[in-house]
Formats: sequence, C-alpha cells, structure tokens
Amino acid sequence: MSKFSHRSEQKELLDEDHLSFEDIRLNMLELDFINTWLGGHRITLAGIDCLLRSTAPLNSPLQICEIGCGGGDNLRVIKKYLDLKGISAHYMGIDLNPHCIAYAESRKKNSGINFICSDYKKAEFASKPHIVFSSLFCHHFNNEELKQQWQWMKDHTTLGFFVNDLHRHPLAYYSIRWLTSWFSKSYLVRNDAPVSVLRGFRKDELMTLQKELQPGLITLQWKWAFRWLLVYKHESTNI
Repeated sequence: MSKFSHRSEQKELLDEDHLSFEDIRLNMLELDFINTWLGGHRITLAGIDCLLRSTAPLNSPLQICEIGCGGGDNLRVIKKYLDLKGISAHYMGIDLNPHCIAYAESRKKNSGINFICSDYKKAEFASKPHIVFSSLFCHHFNNEELKQQWQWMKDHTTLGFFVNDLHRHPLAYYSIRWLTSWFSKSYLVRNDAPVSVLRGFRKDELMTLQKELQPGLITLQWKWAFRWLLVYKHESTNI
C-alpha cells in the first residue's frame, strides 16, 4: 500500500520535549522562509479575508488568536496586512513550547503581539476572540483530536476560524524533501518537512472531519503550493 494512502502516525522531531532553544530558533526561521516563498502566508491572509468579508463593522477592535503559533510569523504578517488596511486588532499567539514563545517574544518584528505559553485548551480569554486560526498545526494531531480541536475553535470564536495545512501528495513530499535537503541548515526542518506532508490531508479526509461542525458556513479550498484552507464561519455573521 502506498505511504500516501493514509495519514502517517510518525511523530515529528519538533514534538519532542528535549529540544534546545537554538534548535527551535533555526527551525522557526526556516519555517518563516518557507511560508514566505511557498505562499503559506498568502493563504493565511486569504483565511482572514474570507472571515471578514461581508461582516458588519465591529464595535471594538478585532481579537485574533493563533493556536500553535510557533515563532509568531503568521500573526506578524496579519498585523502588517490589517495595519495597512486601517483595521484595528489585538493579537494573541498560544504555543505549548516555551522555546517557541521565548523566540517569538525576542523578535522586534513581533512588537504589539501578545504571546502565551500554554496548552491552547487551557488558555483563558477575557472575551471570546473574533477569529482563531492555525497554520501547519493540525497535522500534528490524529483525526479524533482534530475533531475536538475544531469544536474548541468553533466554541471559542464569534466570527469563526480557519486552518491552513498540508495536502498529502507525492509531488509535495518529494519536492519539499529535495528543497530542504538543498537549503536547510536545520535538522528539524530536513526531517520534519517531508514527515509533515505524510501527516497531511486529502480532500475527502477533510470533508469527513468537518461534517461535525454543522451548523455553520464552511469552505474548503486547495491552494498552491499543496495546501488546504478550511474556513468555518458562524451562520449569524451572514457571509
């Protein structure tokens, strides 16, 4: 049976708890590079646009939260994008790894973003965020955990949530394996990039997982390069 037939259960090195700060720092730098040049950040902005489209003006600044925020590059890109549009927002990044949070907080580019070291399920909010999202986070979890995670995202938002994650495909696997062997100086990236593709998703799998989110308005789009953008919007927001 092809290794692309089913989601892999192989764990990524990034999920281990003995990694050094320097290992994490280099990994986060290279992931930011990959997201910038392979379009990952553009997909995240598309998720924001989808949730804000046809939404009535808010009486308070947007509250945007990323779970599994890593080095904070997604939130930084969103903040720059919304600042240019003149949209006021508050930003929160949550990650369980203290080295990720320490790295995110150390970056001057992340000024104005609040970072919290916590299991996202234990995070406390003064009020529900308008938007919660994740990028390259979902594939770290098995299907049952994902159902619970998406339900949590649904329950803890007023506008909705989106996920930006990987399409499990042979071309994606062999391409990222070659690219990272060529440019990466991080052993974590060289190992985990192809593994993460094997842990990624096919369309039918995502369609099955999202069925339990009803009622709600759900869109699933394929994006270059081999990504999926799944957006859930609460019906009351009238997209």
